[in-house]
Amino acid sequence: MSTSDAAAGGGDRARPPRVSARRPRGLTARLREAEFARFLLRRLGLALITLLLLSLIIFFITNVLPNNVGRTILGPFAPEESVVALNERLGTDRPLYEQYGSLLGSMVTFDYGESYQTGAPVSELLWTTLRNSAKLALLALVLTVPLGILAGVLAALRRDRPLDRVIVMAGLAGSAIPEFVTSTFLIVLLGLQLNVLPVLATAPPGSGPLTQIRYLMLPALAMAVVYFGYIARMARAGTIVALESDYTRTALMKGVRWPQVIRRHVLRNALVPTISVVATQVGYLFGGLLAVELIFNYNGLGRALVTAARAKDLPVLQAGVLIIGVIYMVATLLADILISYLNPRVRLGSER
Repeated sequence: MSTSDAAAGGGDRARPPRVSARRPRGLTARLREAEFARFLLRRLGLALITLLLLSLIIFFITNVLPNNVGRTILGPFAPEESVVALNERLGTDRPLYEQYGSLLGSMVTFDYGESYQTGAPVSELLWTTLRNSAKLALLALVLTVPLGILAGVLAALRRDRPLDRVIVMAGLAGSAIPEFVTSTFLIVLLGLQLNVLPVLATAPPGSGPLTQIRYLMLPALAMAVVYFGYIARMARAGTIVALESDYTRTALMKGVRWPQVIRRHVLRNALVPTISVVATQVGYLFGGLLAVELIFNYNGLGRALVTAARAKDLPVLQAGVLIIGVIYMVATLLADILISYLNPRVRLGSER
């Protein structure tokens, strides 16, 4: 055996065997599933804690002032015996902890009792208004989200150019104008002058989907003008950050085509703040559009809550606010799931 062969053999014997650092694909998939399950359970737990705190706040606010519900309903001249009997029937004479326990039970059974004002079941009253608000909110989101994201991305791609300035200024102007001003302007222009859309938002009974959309178009446009600016600005800011990131420059240096860079790398990360903004606005779209509902004579959830507050109708008020809180938490939970899918680093950050 030659010296070179011996050296080669000795080198081979001295060299340790290579061990692959890669995990099996099945193990990696299971780890990701377990990680996502922990992330989802953590978010669900936080949502339940938030809902419990919200119920406490609502119960405290509606019971902090001394108020005789029976006297409020029957009037100041009603006999005291009738007032006591009504309070006993409604359960408002029970201790506060029992009333709060009944509120927690109603959150599970969805049975919020009867309205103090009309005597109708609260669930039926709120279901009608909730369905109306859902139609209007969904149409507003369909109009606003795609246009806002598209405008924000185009503004970022044409940064500091005329198109960018036009989109930014239009968004700022739309966000600064109150909703009732925008609604009034659209009624005068599209409803009265041009006569292309109805000025009332409630469609006739038995109307089809297209007719309902036509009646809801004016209030949806009024809402879209306001929310367009928020979404466009967030999409623009997120796109600019993504364009200036290291992974975008690396993809370009590797020769990846520009449309693929935008689709696979830029949009995937730029949409994260935009999704958060959309999720936080969903609850407001359901319950905070009192001005729009009053102007267009629309029976939505926000209008129902204001009416209940004026009449001191506590079951309707408590149930309505809790429903809006549940909608907000569901929207934010879905947004967290979507964000964790687009950017797994968010999920890993929550683990730490």
